[in-house]
Amino acid sequence: MRRFLTPAWLGLHAIAVVLCGAFIGFGWWQYDRAQSGNDRSWAYTFEWPIFALFVIVMWVKMIRDEKAGVTPAPKVIEEPAEAAVKREIIRQQEEEDPALAAYNRYLARLNSQTDRRG
Repeated sequence: MRRFLTPAWLGLHAIAVVLCGAFIGFGWWQYDRAQSGNDRSWAYTFEWPIFALFVIVMWVKMIRDEKAGVTPAPKVIEEPAEAAVKREIIRQQEEEDPALAAYNRYLARLNSQTDRRG
């Protein structure tokens, strides 16, 4: 149980308590608004406590995972098949024309940046 008293876990406990309190408070605030005639607030009256429940469920899940020793699987980033071919072409061009190879590396970098933005 000492592992749940580390600074990281204490921060997670504090975040969970603050979020639950805030979400319940927001639900109560929406309930007050719904009582005064705002019909849309009825949906939010029930939605905010569901968010609080979600925080509690995730907090319990994190504690259970920590007790069980479950660690997240490492993300394996696979290189696309064409990347090796592109590198080989650039390497061959480097021997023939260094300026063209530098330009192609520049274009490849721009292309990879465009793919990330999506």
